[in-house]
Amino acid sequence: MSEVDPLLASRAEGVALARTSECDLPAILVAWEQATERLRDTHEALRGEVRRLTRELEAKNRQLAQQSRLADLGQMASHVAHEVRNGLVPLTLYLSLLRRALSDRSDALSLLDKLAAGFAALEVTVNDLLQFTSDRQPQFRRFPVASLIHEVVESVQPQLEAQRIRVVCETTRDLELTADRDMLRRALLNLIFNALEVMPEGGQLDIGAWRVGDAVEIEVADSGPGLSDQVQAHLFEPFFTTKPEGTGLGLTIVERIVAAHGGAIHAMNCPQGGAAFILRFSRPAMEAAA
Repeated sequence: MSEVDPLLASRAEGVALARTSECDLPAILVAWEQATERLRDTHEALRGEVRRLTRELEAKNRQLAQQSRLADLGQMASHVAHEVRNGLVPLTLYLSLLRRALSDRSDALSLLDKLAAGFAALEVTVNDLLQFTSDRQPQFRRFPVASLIHEVVESVQPQLEAQRIRVVCETTRDLELTADRDMLRRALLNLIFNALEVMPEGGQLDIGAWRVGDAVEIEVADSGPGLSDQVQAHLFEPFFTTKPEGTGLGLTIVERIVAAHGGAIHAMNCPQGGAAFILRFSRPAMEAAA
């Protein structure tokens, strides 16, 4: 057998490799283009994800900065409210003494009534600020709901009569609730004051309480103009108000009180007109909150 020339064998292998490369080149180019396209798509997806995460981080930073400012504002408001309330105590006493001294002068008593109304409005504002900045935990105890409702209505009876507002209460004597009675009293007062402000020319205030399954629902409804879409969107936000003299904290405080009991609050427009606020306290949620 004759030996093969190494040079000829090498040339033959080169020719065969070249032919194979020429046959695979289109497939290699297609694969290269597909890989490049996938890399390009992945790069764009990563850039989009980075942009989204950057926007979320910026929003979180703005939220944290706002919360920090609100915390500082809350501390300042609490200090100012305490100082104002301490100053109101002697002023209220002096006003009472002045009323006794001027009991026979109707013109002076009329001015005193306006001063008393101004002090009462200021006291409501101060109490709202103190309630908003406080971090009090509920003190749970069992009490009849009807007694609380009648107590709250009686406390605002003069204002109800002055505005010619009819009150309709619907509940049962045996309905009881385990909650912080003072905090719920505050929540009901805020809802009633909110209703009075939207019925300056008179109307009807409906207050009811019922047991629904394992929950107790308390409803406060008015015959006012109802809630616009804009108001509903910001209803429980701190400092949001449509009234020039309001603090915008009344409904926020109500929501906080209800949430502290593991409950929920729902606002809606009534079919017959006006707005209704429903406080719902379920037994499992209150047990978890306690």
